[in-house]
Amino acid sequence: MLRRLVAVFLVILLVGAGSAAGLWQWAKSRYTSPGQRLDNTVVLIPKGAGITVIVDILSRAGVLRDQAERTLIPLFARLDGQASSLRAGEYAIPPDYSLADVVAMLASGRNQVQYTLTIPEGLTVQEALEKVRALEVLEGDITVTPNEGDLMPETYQLLRGDNRTTVVRRMMTAQATLLTDLWERRVAGLPLKSPREALTLASVVEKETGVAAERRRVAGVFINRLRLGMPLQSDPTVIYGLARNTGSLGRALTRKDLETDHAWNTYTRPGLPAGPIALPGRLALEAVLNPDVSKDLYFVADGTGGHAFAETLDEHNRNVAHWRKLQKN
Repeated sequence: MLRRLVAVFLVILLVGAGSAAGLWQWAKSRYTSPGQRLDNTVVLIPKGAGITVIVDILSRAGVLRDQAERTLIPLFARLDGQASSLRAGEYAIPPDYSLADVVAMLASGRNQVQYTLTIPEGLTVQEALEKVRALEVLEGDITVTPNEGDLMPETYQLLRGDNRTTVVRRMMTAQATLLTDLWERRVAGLPLKSPREALTLASVVEKETGVAAERRRVAGVFINRLRLGMPLQSDPTVIYGLARNTGSLGRALTRKDLETDHAWNTYTRPGLPAGPIALPGRLALEAVLNPDVSKDLYFVADGTGGHAFAETLDEHNRNVAHWRKLQKN
């Protein structure tokens, strides 16, 4: 009799162990099996969210199909030591991601939705800062005050929740790094005493022409004028001095504007303006630090979007007359 009882007990233990092992294998398979969703699913995990809140968010988004999967996520996340390291952010979950993939993604912070912010060349620093303020996925106020020209005009990849001040500092670092690198590789003999002067002249070149192929030639004209002590006579510098936040008057430049003396008026004052007048890009900086070698001292719009260049005032006056004729027609 005793032997029978022992045998029955052993059978019960073996059946129970087999059931437990089967249940564990099922759970592991369900946790690691590829997802069946049709498209990427975007979820937003807020800062400070614990595993329970995260499970609710994933469930509402359709990432979790049933109560079993709601149970498996915290179970395996805790067993793997990942439950307390899941990161906040906005994630795009691929359709074939398993539950294990989702947990690993949240623990690593990968697959976050990328946003772009484009700062075009030629904006003023204030215009660029307004673009940073206007991007709603960013957080916080801007607590730094960059000088004119100090931000790199570029397209930046950002994440929801990025701090605005951190983004601006990133732009400042990018511009400073580029300027330092290009200054060290400048050609010899330039009439520029510092990287800041190079930045200033590059901003003038940036505002004078949007044609990449002629930036070095425009830079060469200004370099020639600086060497000869001639005024730069650049209209954008005058405009900036009168409208420093926007760099635009909203009207045509007048003779009175050209005669109004201020620190950026390169008609009334020789040499460079008091500082940069916009955000110059890489091409403008490269042009100033490696300008075309020529005898050009003048340029004027030619009606095609570019400029006509001249070595003498007589030649320049003919180019100006041609441009005025085009304007009149």
